[in-house]
Amino acid sequence: MIPRLVVLWCPNWPVACVLGDGDAAGVGDQPVAVLQANRVIACSLAANAHGVTVGMRRRQAQSRCPSLRIETSDPDQQARQFELVVTAISAMVPRIEVVEPGMLVFAARGPSRYFGGDASMAGLMVRTANSTLGAGRQAALGGFGLGLANGRFAATVAARCSAQRGQSIIVDPGVPATANFLAPLSIRHLGALTGARSRSSTQQRNSELIDVLHQLGIARMGQLAALDAADVLARFGSDGAFAHRVCTGGDDRPPDTTQASPGVHVQRVFDDPVHHLDTVVFVGRHLAEALGTSLAQQGQVCTRLVVIAETDHGERIERVWYRPEGLSVAAITERIRWQLDAWVQQAGITAGITLLQLQPEQVRSDDGVQLGLWGGRTQADEWAQRAVARLVAVAGEQQVLVPVGHGGRQPDDTYRWTPAVTADLADGRQRLQGRPGPWPGQLPSPSPATIFARSTTSSATSSARSATSSARSTNGSDQSAPIDVVDKLGQSVRINGRGMISASPQTLTINGAPLAITAWAGPWPLEERWWDVGRSRRSARFQVLTADGVLRLVAVEHQRWQLDAVYT
Repeated sequence: MIPRLVVLWCPNWPVACVLGDGDAAGVGDQPVAVLQANRVIACSLAANAHGVTVGMRRRQAQSRCPSLRIETSDPDQQARQFELVVTAISAMVPRIEVVEPGMLVFAARGPSRYFGGDASMAGLMVRTANSTLGAGRQAALGGFGLGLANGRFAATVAARCSAQRGQSIIVDPGVPATANFLAPLSIRHLGALTGARSRSSTQQRNSELIDVLHQLGIARMGQLAALDAADVLARFGSDGAFAHRVCTGGDDRPPDTTQASPGVHVQRVFDDPVHHLDTVVFVGRHLAEALGTSLAQQGQVCTRLVVIAETDHGERIERVWYRPEGLSVAAITERIRWQLDAWVQQAGITAGITLLQLQPEQVRSDDGVQLGLWGGRTQADEWAQRAVARLVAVAGEQQVLVPVGHGGRQPDDTYRWTPAVTADLADGRQRLQGRPGPWPGQLPSPSPATIFARSTTSSATSSARSATSSARSTNGSDQSAPIDVVDKLGQSVRINGRGMISASPQTLTINGAPLAITAWAGPWPLEERWWDVGRSRRSARFQVLTADGVLRLVAVEHQRWQLDAVYT
């Protein structure tokens, strides 16, 4: 039997955490956007009225609204603030699942009977949640949306529609009623299967499935539901079959999901009460690793986890955390920190913690994640993004730089240093690809390790730039030494207008020190911007291997030699 669930969701919850006093006048008029990896993940209604939308890049959002207030996403702060909402709702509901800061789920049957029906219960929950925001924040965000339906998916979609319409949406019980509610809605709502802001591989697969369905002309969930289930399975595999099932109002539990074995849990009882939160979180990570190892031996991963903590004075907190693709060790540790941090700061416990327990309630088979040939997105990428965000906050927007693909024919044209706040850190591969080619005459792989900026004058001296094949770090204090390439008679090798050399290179002279050339390749003539007299350049490049075992890239321009790069 598909349970009746309530989803209470504030789509722009990260904005609530950066606004001032919720009851202050004028709070609702502020155009605010919260960014993660330089993309908008939440924005106020005032910002949305100016054309700012979720998923938009920073520069695009600022171009739409020059007065836009930009804030960086802080998941820890969002979780601490959301504890106020969870505490208020838990006073009326016995068991709450926290999906993420801003979204919670609970069973509707008990509260609905107690508070006099679905409509009365829904109105009370929305009023209670909105009261924690204050009038100003509620005006800025539009308040909470509430959806009540059979199953998690339909309830989540109803909550999304409720947040847009400004009123609770209650779907009649039964599979036909659920299917009728979903039928006219966009197929894009299938993204709710992995949560509101998930970045998992499951979300990526769903996004690809949605794109394919759109290309086939299937724009509504009712159109997908009308297809034969066997045909959908044959064409789209298990992901398509699951999407078809939820669109028809069927069971929306992730495949292979089962209840955990009774009594399976890990816990730590402290002989002496612990007053330092970091110590408890550290112990929590070890418990998460032990739980993850135990489930991995059975080929399972936890999707629904209960975290319980108690103090020496008998104070107790119990939270249910849910993640459809499974809770990794890092995700469990993060939620332990969120829960305990919010408990300490909001509730104000009076004694040290004596018990920490992790109890899995729901598990599923761990089908793993197929990574690309060179790996994929990891937790380390998320940590790196947060580290960059903290550096920007400390050092300033113009002081933290990252390499961004620019495209070009010269080695020092391939990447440009760009302020991190203007780069798309979420998609590093796309960020490093640069402008699309082709670039005839571009230096082939492998890229040199040290690149010297080309001289813009006839001088043979130029500033140096250290680099790797994927990211280069500038070092303007280094100076490339004057060089010369001579033949066996000691005469400088010259290049004529047809790209022919006067003689074979024999010696490379750097700062007056000769190095015998043991092998060389070239020349490769290159003429850039021949149509622009002021910016046109004409040069020829060589790769030379000297007796000291170093491979260098040298170039001649206006019959003057310069060192462009050094390979390792």
